[in-house]
Formats: sequence, structure tokens, C-alpha cells
Amino acid sequence: QVQLVESGGGLVQAGGSLRLSCAASGIIFSINGMGWYRQAPGKQRELVAAITSGGITNYADSVKGRFTISRDNAKNTVYLLMNSLKPEDTAVYYCNADVRTGVIRRSNYWGQGTQVTVSS
Repeated sequence: QVQLVESGGGLVQAGGSLRLSCAASGIIFSINGMGWYRQAPGKQRELVAAITSGGITNYADSVKGRFTISRDNAKNTVYLLMNSLKPEDTAVYYCNADVRTGVIRRSNYWGQGTQVTVSS
């Protein structure tokens, strides 16, 4: 079994910064794509940023230029640096990973979520 554990959420004023971390543990052969999603109250979960095992990144238009996703493959960890935060960034942020747990076994996993609240 694989677990994703997120950390780094919290309360911050508009214009501030936070850094989220997500560490994967368990029986892991390799991790393909990793990403961050968020879900605000009353809204659907949406992709914030994603990164491939080779470091290719993809961002939602709403966070381009403000957020940076990165990963440390040796530590099975993905990060999300969030700068210039806005109240509309307030949401529960979830980590996601596409994990190979065997020669042919591959599954998608989610973290438990971490709350990010941006005050105006």
C-alpha cells in the first residue's frame, strides 16, 4: 500500500506565501506523474499543477506565474511553492501520484488534503 502525506498548509494573508509538501511512502517501484489539486467549498476539485517524472510541468491558468511545482525523486516527494496568494486560492489542497507498485502494477493515490486559507 502507498500513502501520501501532505504538510505545509495554513492561514496566510493575501500576498503571502506557503510551501506544500507531499511525501509518498510504501511499496514503490517508481512514481510517474505527481500533482496538486484543490477543492474549494461548493466547487469541484480542480488541477492546480502537475509534474512528470522527467520534470515537465503543467499549471492551471489561474496560478501560472505564482505557483511552482517541483519534485525530489530520491525522496518520493512533490512540492508546491505558492507565492502572491489570493483569497480565491483558499481551498483544501490534495496531492496526487501515479505510482508503480510492481512490475506491471500501477495505481493512482490521493493524499488526505491540507487546508490553505488566504485572508484578505
